[in-house]
Amino acid sequence: MTTTPSAVDAGPATPLAGPELRVVVVNGSPNRPSKTMGLVDVVLETLAGMLPLEASRIDVYRLGPGFTGAVEREDVTPDVEAALRQAEIADLLIAAIPVYRGSYPGMFKHFFDLIDQYALANKLVLLVATGGGEHHALVLEHALRPLFAFFQALTVPVGIFASAGDFDGITLLNPRVHGRIQMALADVADLLGARATGTRATGSA
Repeated sequence: MTTTPSAVDAGPATPLAGPELRVVVVNGSPNRPSKTMGLVDVVLETLAGMLPLEASRIDVYRLGPGFTGAVEREDVTPDVEAALRQAEIADLLIAAIPVYRGSYPGMFKHFFDLIDQYALANKLVLLVATGGGEHHALVLEHALRPLFAFFQALTVPVGIFASAGDFDGITLLNPRVHGRIQMALADVADLLGARATGTRATGSA
């Protein structure tokens, strides 16, 4: 499968009021499981404590030949088109990557090469990255933010980075990174709530 709809059941035990925030994670990691997704899981758990949300994930390394062989948007297969469209209509896009040679992985960039140039205009984008050491944090400002500036997206001011030493396996341990996640999301919580367009499903017990 190319995407994982509702990959994270991010709602708290007591549902929060209001429309759901449609969150789409574009995962640029080739590994499963990965530190990158371990970091994203903490982001989603933190965000779910602030707003009702529905989260889904696009694993770019698992989109298959209908993605890797496409040069133009018209070349993609229907399932890849659905993944691209999913990213384009998100209320919040989480761009999540492992740092590769000082930048984002090629498959991650290829995904955004196929996104419509104006589809992300004014869309909220949260930048998330992992790397071997603290010096890799520069990827947030030097690579990811300029990429989404091209699309005229609204990147969340505080990006989130964690180095290999912040994890035990794929579990984020560093309280400093947890605090940065809380700060990054709290800064834009009102804006995120205002952007929510999803409808919370209701049903009888």
